[in-house]
Amino acid sequence: MNKRRTIRQESECSKGRPELPEWGQVLGAASGATFEGSHEKRYTPCRFPSQFPLGGARDVALDSGDVAWVIAATALVMIMTPALGFFYGGLVRRKNLVSTIAQCFAIFAVVSLVWALWGYTLALGPPFNEFIGSLTDFGLNNVGSAPNLGYSSTIPELLYFAFQLKFAAITPALIIGAFAERIRFKALLIYIVLWTTFVYVPIAHWNWGVGGWLKSLGVIDFAGGLVVHTAAGVSAVAAALVIGRRKGVERLDSRPNNIPYVILGASVLWFGWFGFNAGSALAANALAVNALVVTNLAAAGAAVSWMLTDWVRKKKPSAVGIAVGAVCGLVAITPASGYVGPMPSIIIGLVAGILCNYVGSWRARTTLDDSLDVFACHGAGGIWGTLATGLFASSLINSSGPNGLFFGNPGQLGIQALACVIVAAFAFSGSYVILRVINLFTPVRVSPAEEDAGLDISGFGEEAYVGEAEEARSTGVESDP
Repeated sequence: MNKRRTIRQESECSKGRPELPEWGQVLGAASGATFEGSHEKRYTPCRFPSQFPLGGARDVALDSGDVAWVIAATALVMIMTPALGFFYGGLVRRKNLVSTIAQCFAIFAVVSLVWALWGYTLALGPPFNEFIGSLTDFGLNNVGSAPNLGYSSTIPELLYFAFQLKFAAITPALIIGAFAERIRFKALLIYIVLWTTFVYVPIAHWNWGVGGWLKSLGVIDFAGGLVVHTAAGVSAVAAALVIGRRKGVERLDSRPNNIPYVILGASVLWFGWFGFNAGSALAANALAVNALVVTNLAAAGAAVSWMLTDWVRKKKPSAVGIAVGAVCGLVAITPASGYVGPMPSIIIGLVAGILCNYVGSWRARTTLDDSLDVFACHGAGGIWGTLATGLFASSLINSSGPNGLFFGNPGQLGIQALACVIVAAFAFSGSYVILRVINLFTPVRVSPAEEDAGLDISGFGEEAYVGEAEEARSTGVESDP
């Protein structure tokens, strides 16, 4: 076994006593158990150690508090992908509700396998160069209970893998809103595998990987403003261009089919985002607390500013608008959550709600059919958040991070702006090429007849709601002629 990944099992309660080499014995000792053999002895109960020293070449320790928090954060981020399904599902027409939620669910499962086999090692494993990782950790080889010191010294690398998996899964799921109601499911799955491999993985390595070139340049992205939201938002534009507009989109009744689902999805996304941002501290510490607080404040600010913008422009607030505004605020604070304080986060949120509202209105006047305004929310919101990080970042919040423009470092804003251009160009071109190539081998878009029937029926043979006629037959009650 690799020495650097070997854990030496020892606790304070066993000092001065016969060595207990197995974890089962340590646990037993803590509960007062008796063991057979030469070391047979009854031990007094003791508190389980909060730190587990590591042997071998690395003299570091896992911290049980950090481990517990990142496990919880991983679970919080996991629930965000199904929540996105409900959020999007409520926004589409009724005949596409099931397929939209199913797409998000399937994407989570597919990306989980991709990330375990080759995604993690290429993105965050040992670097091959500054542009991509190596295949050293293919299939999670060497990824276990020991930490990876390039990311954290207090949690197992396997847990870091699991946490980052949830980011990799939700990112391509965001894109489906751009071509909602018209993509063929088989083509979607192929696109997700290729996009994750050739777009998401390199961008993740550039920004977060050890030796990544944007990271070395000084770009800061705490939880994914560039890696997740800018990449997904700009890729959504490319996808909408390739797949084309919905049939008869000018005449469509595109009102949400289920507003409670939209609000439910946004609420669960808000809840999960605490793990998304605060979990990115990878420790149960003051930085995580700051990230949690500013996440909430930015979401609140954007929800209020979107609501007020609708009130002024349309003479009444919108329930859907409040929910969408909150998500825009969450997007915008994501890259800044580990670098800015509470007051800047409110400003970031307030601006995000207004900006994304106007970008969405502008898009509606163009020929681009980004069905659920993925770019307006995630593209514009992610870019604004990344630039705002260059404005408001403070080393008083994160001592290991740089200051931004308003704290005496104008160069940081330029670095952030350059990163936005690079990531946007790469994501757009990558997504565009991938979809064009897929379309050479299998149709990306459903037929007009399938689109008219709805993807629930044509793609899955299922419906979200039992029709009145079917319900009457199942209950034996005939409807009136």
